[in-house]
Amino acid sequence: MIKVLIVEDSRVVSEYLEFIFSEDPKIEVIGNVSNGKQAIEFIKKKKPDIITMDIDMPIMNGLEATRIIMSTTPVPIIVVTASRNMQEVTITMEALAAGALSVIEKPVGIGHPNEQGKRDKMLTMVKVLSEVKVVKRITFITEKPMLKPLIPTHGPLLKHFVNRKIVAIGISSGGPQVLEKIFSKITGQFPFPIVVVQHITEGFLDGLVSWLGRLLKIPIHIAADMETAQAGHIYFAPDNHQIEIIDLKIKLVPCFAKPGCLCPSVANLFNSLAKNHGKETIAMIMTGMGRDGSRELKILRDAGAVTFAQDKVSSLVHGMPGEAIKINAAEFIQNPTEIADLLFQIEKNH
Repeated sequence: MIKVLIVEDSRVVSEYLEFIFSEDPKIEVIGNVSNGKQAIEFIKKKKPDIITMDIDMPIMNGLEATRIIMSTTPVPIIVVTASRNMQEVTITMEALAAGALSVIEKPVGIGHPNEQGKRDKMLTMVKVLSEVKVVKRITFITEKPMLKPLIPTHGPLLKHFVNRKIVAIGISSGGPQVLEKIFSKITGQFPFPIVVVQHITEGFLDGLVSWLGRLLKIPIHIAADMETAQAGHIYFAPDNHQIEIIDLKIKLVPCFAKPGCLCPSVANLFNSLAKNHGKETIAMIMTGMGRDGSRELKILRDAGAVTFAQDKVSSLVHGMPGEAIKINAAEFIQNPTEIADLLFQIEKNH
């Protein structure tokens, strides 16, 4: 049984969450508290496998509770929030940086056309993320890559990247803190555009981009249709759109959520690059659930791209990169610190 602690100040919402979890025989709710302080006291007595954490609560909010829990008695945490106002979304990003694993929108109630999909997503997320081994004040562990040595980041071997024109990244659960880490050393002088597909609950992308924009030294945007991707800029695929790159021009294709369909998807981005910029691409598949983009990373590698996957030790969820590694799609397997060093050296030596 997966033991869940619900932290939510609305009694109506907390009871509904408990009802959703009760439908799954593999999940047991062992506690239901109304603020962060009560959550901290609860886990001193009982250790849940995972916590669903509201953000806006009296006495102690979800961000402060997440920081304390992750620095003392770490437990996997999913932020469950209804608000999309910029202030609360920003606080949610801070909670992810403090160690929360993911964010999901609160269920909207029985009868809503999207309700079943939201409930299914929540149940899947709880099951998968309850197995993540979290540590105090989550840090990335530097270890030797699994298959190949770290790329020497000096001298003539950097010529391996000279004829590239674009960096593409696919990432999901655990993404915000990984992206902050790998982009931490580069600036607007980076020689290539960077395009990112980040799986994140609809409505939270603006907050992620705003949060990263305050921390990093490189311009960050939500991509616009038909704009040219410029060197030294980061572009995120927007909600409800697939993103393609043709002659370094961004094409956005509106899409509508279907069961089992990801939008935006890493696969769609990687496929377009394989067709149009295969030998010019540096492609990375990072932490996240599922297998989105893993097969397409192999197509990119076969087309001449330089390909990376995040290593298991530093991945909060090793689904996407793990699947890529299984099929030999990744030429290099590295952690975020190593990738940050590589991007810095590419900028420095270009």
